Amino acid sequence: MSLPNRLTMARILLTFAFVFFAFQTGVTPKTIAAAVFLLASLTDFFDGYYAKKYNLISDFGKLMDPIADKFLILTAFFIFMVMHLIQGWMFILILVREAGVTLIRLRAMRRGKILAAERAGKIKTVLQILAILTILAFMVLAEMSLPGYWSARLGLFYQWVIVPLMLAVVAVTLSSGISFAWNNRRSVYA
Repeated sequence: MSLPNRLTMARILLTFAFVFFAFQTGVTPKTIAAAVFLLASLTDFFDGYYAKKYNLISDFGKLMDPIADKFLILTAFFIFMVMHLIQGWMFILILVREAGVTLIRLRAMRRGKILAAERAGKIKTVLQILAILTILAFMVLAEMSLPGYWSARLGLFYQWVIVPLMLAVVAVTLSSGISFAWNNRRSVYA
């Protein structure tokens, strides 16, 4: 198995570690969860970098890289929904988009075609990672038992940063999914 494919598989394993630490209470576990998520996100960058640089692009990577990304991202948003840090409808719309794109990929694969990620999908992933890291930073700060003044500021940070950021994530996620479906309609239905 090539290095890019190992990094893809590592991202899946790191997702389980992320879940474990995210559900623990305290500053240290939340900080570890954020660090594990960041490390898992970096494997996404490096697997693509090495695959292109050393011509290690494979059908396995084309299929599993987006699946590993979706697994990591959806897991994080699910945790946030369970913790009431994002609204349920946001998670559901992101889930529907990701499931739809995966179904399109699988249908194309049955027809002998592997659909690579598009630029809009990569932008979507970067924005999702940014939002998740922002929410994880909020979780770490919330665990610090800040005094009243800072606690109130934290509430404003949530209201004025996280909520608009998540609205942008949902909009970009849906638009990139619609774009992917439209651009690959002939590969799936032709």
